[in-house]
Amino acid sequence: MKRIHFLLLFLLVQLSLQAQFNRGVQWTEDGNGYRRIENKEIIQYSLPDLQKTVLISAKQLTPAGKSEPLTVRSYEFSEDGRKALIYTNTARVWRYDTRGDYWVLDLDKNTLTQVGKGRPVSSLMFAKFSPDGKKVAYVSERNIFAEDLATGKITPLTKDGTTRLINGTFDWVYEEEFDCRDGFRWSPDSRNIAYWQIDATKIRNFLMINNTDSTYAFNVPVEYPKVGERPSPYKIGVVSASGGATKWMSTPGDPGNTYIPRMEWASANELVLEQLNRKQNQAKCLYADVKTGRTTEFYTDSDDAWVETKSSYSWADSPAGWDWLNGGKEFLWMSEKDGWRHLYRVSRDGKTEKCLTVGDYDVIGIVRIDEKNNYAYFMASPDNATQTYLFRAKLDGSGKAERMSPVSQVGSHRYDISPNGAWASHSFSNANTAPMNEWLRLPDHKALKESDDITAKLAAQTSAKKKVEFFRVKTEDGTELDGWMVKPDNFDPAKKYPIVFSVYGEPASSTVMDRWGTGRNGLYIGDMAKDGYIYASVDNRGTPSPKGRAWRKAIYRKIGNVNIRDLAMGAKTLFAQNAFIDTSRVAVHGWSGGGSSTLNLLFQYPDLFKTGIAVAAVADQLSYDNIYQERYMGIPQENREDFVSGSPLSHAKNLRASQNLLYIHGTGDDNVHYQNAEKLVNELIKYNKQFQFMAYPNRSHGIYEGEGTSRHLNTLFTKFLKEHCPPGAK
Repeated sequence: MKRIHFLLLFLLVQLSLQAQFNRGVQWTEDGNGYRRIENKEIIQYSLPDLQKTVLISAKQLTPAGKSEPLTVRSYEFSEDGRKALIYTNTARVWRYDTRGDYWVLDLDKNTLTQVGKGRPVSSLMFAKFSPDGKKVAYVSERNIFAEDLATGKITPLTKDGTTRLINGTFDWVYEEEFDCRDGFRWSPDSRNIAYWQIDATKIRNFLMINNTDSTYAFNVPVEYPKVGERPSPYKIGVVSASGGATKWMSTPGDPGNTYIPRMEWASANELVLEQLNRKQNQAKCLYADVKTGRTTEFYTDSDDAWVETKSSYSWADSPAGWDWLNGGKEFLWMSEKDGWRHLYRVSRDGKTEKCLTVGDYDVIGIVRIDEKNNYAYFMASPDNATQTYLFRAKLDGSGKAERMSPVSQVGSHRYDISPNGAWASHSFSNANTAPMNEWLRLPDHKALKESDDITAKLAAQTSAKKKVEFFRVKTEDGTELDGWMVKPDNFDPAKKYPIVFSVYGEPASSTVMDRWGTGRNGLYIGDMAKDGYIYASVDNRGTPSPKGRAWRKAIYRKIGNVNIRDLAMGAKTLFAQNAFIDTSRVAVHGWSGGGSSTLNLLFQYPDLFKTGIAVAAVADQLSYDNIYQERYMGIPQENREDFVSGSPLSHAKNLRASQNLLYIHGTGDDNVHYQNAEKLVNELIKYNKQFQFMAYPNRSHGIYEGEGTSRHLNTLFTKFLKEHCPPGAK
């Protein structure tokens, strides 16, 4: 996602216990129980007693004539709870397995029926029941279909879909940068379906080359709008679930120069849309009359840099959904308009609004909106940007937000709160404490089972040396940066040790977080601390840390400059404060945006950084996609010099003979194209700069496909680091 720092995947692996605790939990409608997939069955647990009931057995999930039950990837129930839609046999589309097969289990008739019969295997996407439970709609091969569950009749609602004219889902860049995947919505009365149509016919293919899978090489095309290229035009249409002509909405402006990342039903006859301008610094909210197609603007939010969309936040219902209150008379909106990210309650006409989370702090994400009890539950950390805690604020705007997470649990928390606000699954960890999980009663935050009580477990722990140490440094520019450090085993402050920095540096991610996995290196074979390395990271301005708008937006039009200087000056201050750091042995590494930062640190600050390992880096900012790069850097036709100035390509000539560079890239990278590697290699050749280079044939941005790939990459990383930045004390 968003030029993600793939070393963070290692952190996600380390957080797997936390994730498994929450993954797949589906609350019952009344909020007093939850469902999950266990041992090829769907199980329901009641709360607070956690009594287990088999809701759907393996036998019920076994198709006629088959001996094994379906492997359930996910499921949903119809609104009346009498039918279940089962998703199975899935296939990956870019990042996630969003294609597969769907089956409907009728719990009254005890029948299991596949939907979409006759369609290609694993070709159905985003299937969902109509609100009345009588039909299922889905996308297959870029067209939308509705299937009558009583008769089995399949009605194509669109027929013009192609690889480039996309109905009901999205092109590569919408998916990558807006998290837009499911591109159609049932109307509340089950009569109509609203959908996106994306016209990628004018987007040029970027051609990747596969040299290994056949005697003759062949192209792998990806429709990919480079920065400076116009976006794919969109249309928003409404079609009857019985078929017929589509009614297109008359959205304002040029659809090839704007974006619509959000669309939902506001009522049975009206849609609500969010439209962004090309620079993504203005968001307009529109109502669309589905009968006439006429749109009306009712609310606007803007920023001198960029406006975040709902997909940028951790939200209870994902990027989908418009959060209505008071029977649809009001809605919730997130904005940084007062300098902090806050939640606002806005009237339906957009004329009045009230901030619900007043204060000098950021709302990190919404966990649950509990309108019945007048609360919004959200994550925040007013005092320490590396941590996350649960808070709640009243939806009527009265009183101050109150912290729910216990003060004794210092670190990072995750919650999944029931619809009635009475229960929650809770995970806790910090950089030195492995994940702990419990079921809670709210609002008193009390564990349902004494054996799972996290507060008691923490109190019972013996005091141990904290392996990961957090710190703050103030640079010579006056900027205070958060950081962490892992010192070598048997550390002696009278000796000098090499230091290895892990960096990212861009708006998509932070590296300094007080949670389990921080301080660990997923590329290094062995134990860095045991081998005698200091491992460290600092977080620069421009990362999404909850430190206010000014912190996050300082990087606007300055990627490759302000973030790189912060990282370099943070390292410089760290060196000055710690005599045990051997400044002749300083290494830095990063992936994707972190690879770009690694290159820029080597090239722009050669006096500080001696060794670098960069993976899948954007060497030339003019080579990346339009949505990401234009959001944070502007449009190159207007300020091309900023893109050039911040690109590692412009500084490659500064690599010194005394420095050591290892550059790694997958030739099948559909995200950060291998083109970046070849441009960088050419520039280094031009100036006779010697370096080490590794290309992984046909590997994607994550460089994990193929037998032996991860082991080879880890070995390469470790060997290069040890040779050019030797471990151990001096």
